[in-house]
Amino acid sequence: MKPMDRIQSINPARIAWCCADHGITPEALAAEVGISADRMSAVMHDGEGLTFNQLRSVADFFGRGVLFFLEAEPVEAPQVHTPQFRTLASQNPELSPRLKNLIERVEKQRQIFLSLQDELDSDAWTSFEAPDLPSRDVATAARRVRQWLGLGDKNDFESYRTAVEAKGILVFRTNGYNGKWQIAKESPIAGFALYDEQCPVIVVKKMASEATQSFTLMHELAHVLLHKTSWIDEESDLRSTQGREREANQFAGLVLVPDAFLKQIDDMSRPAEAAMLDEWLRPHHLKWGASTEVILRRLMDVGRLPLAVYMAYRELVSDRTYNNEDQGGSRAYRYREPRHMFGDRYVRTVLDSLSAQHITLSKASGYLDGLKIADVHALERFCAHP
Repeated sequence: MKPMDRIQSINPARIAWCCADHGITPEALAAEVGISADRMSAVMHDGEGLTFNQLRSVADFFGRGVLFFLEAEPVEAPQVHTPQFRTLASQNPELSPRLKNLIERVEKQRQIFLSLQDELDSDAWTSFEAPDLPSRDVATAARRVRQWLGLGDKNDFESYRTAVEAKGILVFRTNGYNGKWQIAKESPIAGFALYDEQCPVIVVKKMASEATQSFTLMHELAHVLLHKTSWIDEESDLRSTQGREREANQFAGLVLVPDAFLKQIDDMSRPAEAAMLDEWLRPHHLKWGASTEVILRRLMDVGRLPLAVYMAYRELVSDRTYNNEDQGGSRAYRYREPRHMFGDRYVRTVLDSLSAQHITLSKASGYLDGLKIADVHALERFCAHP
């Protein structure tokens, strides 16, 4: 390839900054994106260039635009990373490049949503306004939040999500399919919250059990409402008994299973075998959208279940996996995926903007995870007749 076929104005300092930010070397980057080590070394040390496709591969790996690497100025971290991003990165220094890209992608989706809402200027969405909650009384806070959300006696993940979204909080659920909107199956991350005074975002990892997703949602909601901060959680944090994680877990359990619900459970019919506890609590699990483990923890909290019974159940289910990574199969309903991932509020905002001709069909496609044009129209029909 002739030198003129390569882009020569690449700023190697920006590549170096991104490598340091993601905890990899330029050599490792080269291997990841399919560029020879010699070529990468020439770019970094000799002022050589890359083809457009090579530069785009580098940009995609870091979740940046191509133009980012052509700017001559040095990187200013506060302009690149938001305070919320820096909060999560400081909490978990071992975040993978893929997860860092996901966090930044979520932030971009929020900005898209707010920009479209501003143009629509409709009353269909109101910005977030936190309820007045006591700082040290988690039980009272949970009770007030149930009232604030308007929760009834029968719920599942979607009804919880709808209630939270109605309060100006976006709720994203990662995709089970491998791709840019997935939290990898092997990743310990269960979810995170990006706090914002106008529009917080909660991200829940796609799991096989929707009840587990509901608990993660309410756990992250605790960080938003009680702690008023951005937070990232591993699966082990959802059982923590320390500090803010303990408060978030207590809050989530009380929102999903308030004391009044426990009165519906007949202790006298509790089976002696741990293997039968799922079946015993099945009607309540299905009605409340809470897992057997959460219900057992709540019974234990109020003194109605011995610790030994709970621990026997935990040992029984410890080998179960609730991660969900779709194993191929048909994607005949691809057009529904943006709604599953970004929620009804976000999707309707994009479609309303398209209908009002504030954005083009191509823009709408980009905002909806790159849906094909035919799938955008299918999504319009689906949302028109839920």
